[in-house]
Amino acid sequence: MNRKNIHIHLSEAKSSDGSLKDLEIHVGKVKGEQWDEKEGPTPFPDHTALRNWDRKLLSRYKPLYLPFCDLCCLCTYGKCDLSGGKRGACGISMEAQQSRIVLLAACIGAATHISHGRHMVSHLVDRMGRRTPIDVGGSSVDVEAPVTRLVCGIKPKTLGDLEIVLDYLESQVTDLLAAAHTGQESDPIDFESKVFHAGMLDHVGLEIADMAQISAFNLPKADPEAGLVDLGPGTINPDKPVILVIGHNVPPAIDIIKYSREHDLSEKIEVTGICCTAIDLTRFDPGAKIVGPISWQLRYIRSGVPDLIVVDEQCVRADLLIEAGNIMAPLIATSSKNCAGLVDRTGDNPYDIVADLVSGTVPGVLILDPEKVGEVAVRACIESHKNRQAQKICLIPSREELADYAKRCSGCMECARACPNETPIPDAMKIAATGDLSLLSEIYDICIGCGRCDDACNKEIPVHSLLVAAARDKVTDEKYLVRAGRGAIQDIEIREAGGPIVLGEIPGVVAFVGCANFPKGAFEVAEMAREFSKRRYISVASGCSAMAIGMYRNEEGQTPYEEFHGRFDAGGIVNVGSCVSNAHISGAAIKIASIFAKRNLRGNYEEIADYVHNRVGAVGVAWGAMSQKAAAIAAGFWRLGIPVVVGPHGAKYRRMLMGRKDHGEDWYVYDSRTGEKVEVGPVPEHLFVTAETKEEAMVLVAKLCMRPNDTSRGRSMKLTHYIDLHKRLYGILPDDIHLFIRSNADIPITMKDELLPIIQEKGIKDKIIPDPTLLESQVRARGGGKG
Repeated sequence: MNRKNIHIHLSEAKSSDGSLKDLEIHVGKVKGEQWDEKEGPTPFPDHTALRNWDRKLLSRYKPLYLPFCDLCCLCTYGKCDLSGGKRGACGISMEAQQSRIVLLAACIGAATHISHGRHMVSHLVDRMGRRTPIDVGGSSVDVEAPVTRLVCGIKPKTLGDLEIVLDYLESQVTDLLAAAHTGQESDPIDFESKVFHAGMLDHVGLEIADMAQISAFNLPKADPEAGLVDLGPGTINPDKPVILVIGHNVPPAIDIIKYSREHDLSEKIEVTGICCTAIDLTRFDPGAKIVGPISWQLRYIRSGVPDLIVVDEQCVRADLLIEAGNIMAPLIATSSKNCAGLVDRTGDNPYDIVADLVSGTVPGVLILDPEKVGEVAVRACIESHKNRQAQKICLIPSREELADYAKRCSGCMECARACPNETPIPDAMKIAATGDLSLLSEIYDICIGCGRCDDACNKEIPVHSLLVAAARDKVTDEKYLVRAGRGAIQDIEIREAGGPIVLGEIPGVVAFVGCANFPKGAFEVAEMAREFSKRRYISVASGCSAMAIGMYRNEEGQTPYEEFHGRFDAGGIVNVGSCVSNAHISGAAIKIASIFAKRNLRGNYEEIADYVHNRVGAVGVAWGAMSQKAAAIAAGFWRLGIPVVVGPHGAKYRRMLMGRKDHGEDWYVYDSRTGEKVEVGPVPEHLFVTAETKEEAMVLVAKLCMRPNDTSRGRSMKLTHYIDLHKRLYGILPDDIHLFIRSNADIPITMKDELLPIIQEKGIKDKIIPDPTLLESQVRARGGGKG
């Protein structure tokens, strides 16, 4: 990836100190510091370099398409009806069209994170210089950029090295988008391969962004004991001036903190946040407050608590300028990707900007200089608070107003039809009119904050605000704790946990990632994380799911982050940080191959992905996946062979990647020591699958953690959890146990009497593979014959 090369040849150069003849100078960008590790076959791979690996996975996990509609409307040939085997005017099939839409979603998600990484790196280079060293864990992290090393084959040492990687990522996303044009790619499986490529690029972009901000802002560096920080509206003092930051790009929020510190205002204002900017801000300053996940934007703004709102990029509601205006709170936009139609005041005097915001001359401004945002936001918030104290505007109705609104409800059911979770709002309104708010309060617990009920109501009832009003006591009592995002996993943690994970003695790593589009509320994520950590799985979390885990208290009043340790080890609940910190989760799986198994990372993607898929019992759970970013994050795990389970809304991503456990021919691997080709059973059974309920998800996770490489002891432990969860949640034994028992030694000792009759009836293949692989090249490399 050498770029901007300059070649200078001087036949003769003289000075007072001497002369040089035939001098040649080459100037250009270098790949970064080289190291002893041998370079693998695919450094900086293009979108066909790993196509064979993708197709191996996709031959096992065939796409199951779930079209939203039968039409393609992307070009002026259309609308084209693709139902019933028909093709579009360009010749595209329904399957290829669905895969093309998935590719577009993955490219949008990857571009979002990569663009964020570019923005972050450019900003920090301007402030601190290209030679600023990367440090994500000091001496505790030697493999500091596992995803970047694996994909690009370089070992970045400074912020400047990251620019080379960003050049590559941006060029690849452009190629993928080009493939989605009318009259380009036609094969659905090749589209899917490109989706995998977008996901892989996304994880590199995630790693770049988080490495840069950890290094520059001194965020926790692989710290398993990162402190606990406040979460929930109840932790915020509304009597102080309150700034609300929303989005995913933390530099403007950090400059708000810096300005308040420099002017001794830290104790006099509250800096609060929603979504990933909030997580990253508390990594920088534990005194900041996390309001909640993406779904809490409307409820918190309508409460009237924020005196000023600062938005940056990603996962920001498109109507926030309107919502802010409704409570007379000024708004500052800080990202070129989200200008909100506001006038760019970046070059103006801060005093003039503050005066215009506080007076209401303008509803908001665009400021693209984070340092100026810091000054303007703090000063304008303090003045806004003074003005708003006399007439604090709260759009959450009183109990009396709520009853009056409820009486206006005609029971037309439009709100229920509009609600993604199909909540019984009309029934709740009917009894709320009598003064009984219990059902509205229950709906609040599972509300995802989309506001579609408001728009659907033909009686102009602010339904969402009524839900919050009904749960007023809950809202004020919402005081939780979440562990600050720790960043990377230490190398020593990988050394200690890697062996037990690969052998199956730690039954699995369960990663709770994604958005807050939860089917029945955030508490389900916390319940799943607690269940698996109690069973000595490692629970890992990021973003909105990390917040959701914190929004729960056990019988002793502890949040899960107080109840469980934060180490990457059996029984832990590990918060790596914001959405960009997801790279530390995939990075941990990659580091197991590098640190524990001593496999080369450098540009060696296929071998490492094969290792992870066959040996590392990891599963992602995106229970509230909503955005295109979540789709890209999931795709990055798929290419590593790591399954992802999504909630019921995940079906709207248009396709699943599901295995067929009844197709024995799909479940062969090579024994790389002998070259023998052996059936190992459906492990893991699916690569991308939706679950309708929390119970179904937990049973699926336990099953999907099984791997061909499990030792008998490890498989026995995994089967124990799978069978126990299935019996407890469904009331019966699973009907596929025989597919996962390879020998009598796999049978859990406490279940032998129950399972032996089944095994005797179904029969088992007495074969355990010590070194499984899907790659013929690994058979040859390790001296085996051909199977």
